[in-house]
Amino acid sequence: MSKNKNIAILGSGESGVGAAVLAKKQGFDVFVSDFGKIKEEYKAVLEKENIEWEEGAHTLERILKASEIIKSPGIPDKVEVVQKALEKSIPVISEIEFGSRFTKAKLICITGSNGKTTTTLLTHHILKKAGLNVGIAGNVGDSFALQVANEDYDYYILELSSFQLDGIKKFKADIAILLNITPDHLDRYDYKFENYVHSKFKITDNQTKEDFFIYCKDDKAITDAFANYDLAAKQLPFSIKEEVSEGAFLNEKEEIVFNTKNQPQTMSIHDLALNGKHNIYNSMAAGIASKVLDLRKEIVRESLTDFQNVAHRLEHICYVNGIEFINDSKATNVNAVWFALESINKPIVWIAGGVDKGNDYEELLELVKHKVKALVCMGVDNSKLVAAFGDVVNVYETSSAEEAVKLSYKLAEKDELVLLSPGCASFDLFENYEDRGLEFRKAVRAL
Repeated sequence: MSKNKNIAILGSGESGVGAAVLAKKQGFDVFVSDFGKIKEEYKAVLEKENIEWEEGAHTLERILKASEIIKSPGIPDKVEVVQKALEKSIPVISEIEFGSRFTKAKLICITGSNGKTTTTLLTHHILKKAGLNVGIAGNVGDSFALQVANEDYDYYILELSSFQLDGIKKFKADIAILLNITPDHLDRYDYKFENYVHSKFKITDNQTKEDFFIYCKDDKAITDAFANYDLAAKQLPFSIKEEVSEGAFLNEKEEIVFNTKNQPQTMSIHDLALNGKHNIYNSMAAGIASKVLDLRKEIVRESLTDFQNVAHRLEHICYVNGIEFINDSKATNVNAVWFALESINKPIVWIAGGVDKGNDYEELLELVKHKVKALVCMGVDNSKLVAAFGDVVNVYETSSAEEAVKLSYKLAEKDELVLLSPGCASFDLFENYEDRGLEFRKAVRAL
């Protein structure tokens, strides 16, 4: 694309402002438009870079003069400004797509319904420990485009949501990782699971036989979808159920066997820094990516044993009179909750609720029956949770983190556990899942 063309950016969060800075640096005329209010910290960046912006409205006439529009991932395609742009054949892309045009770095890209952040941070930890010049972006860290503008990394580890993948055209992952696919965000996909699956598989778009596709062979949604895609990249599966010739699998001795480029390496799951079945999968995925890059066995082993997990994801807060409190606020869908419940081996008082995204709670029923002694709902509308679990366990309703924590503390006994694992988005009572986790942490420490 030639320089000095108009770029319009919809949304002024981390990705939008990062894209604006990169576009300006590359010589484009940039206009940022946000239907809501722009945070002061982002206004300061836009002012410093002398980038034109508006808030509280989308001026269609100004936006539709753009030769290309970069859309923040939180904005659905159905909004008027996007539909008008598409009617005029103005390309609408993601910040990830735009950023990739201006870097020659290798891109290791991770998606899935659950485990993305943990696997992204773990992969970054391994590469950093190996001494590589590596950035981390996407849904974690500074925006990808901002780092492309200001840094000169040789590798990027990118955590990519389905919303970010929806806006790619020529973007290509050198190493693509697909962890799992379970129903999530169906409200954005016409409540059709196959549409969501298609978005996740876009991580394989534009890959060639020189690239790698790492995926979970135990995930039926992934393997069932293979028939719909012509995958050019070298496939490296991982499994805890069966042996694979290349990739990673769990053997009878409870060891992970990594086997890439005919250089096998084994590691006991009991040495992993991260506990739980889901984290065996995450460790396998990160390990395979590291082996593809020919990192030393000692580095891979050491990194998988000393990694510290992300905040708000099965994060131990403290014990209060023998009751353990766990913050899993990042569990915003049913499958994430399933992993949390599955990994705990003591009676649970479970705090859940928020904005339902079309959840089907049936897969949790058996775990709740056997592991949960009480469900404390924390949301504006808890009706679906009450209907799903009212016949299985005692259900209580609250409307704040403080109220939920105090009630859970009363319901739990010594050697039991209070788990915040909402299974829903946070926007009814909180700004985001981090805010929800921080409020939970604050309420626990106030007991």
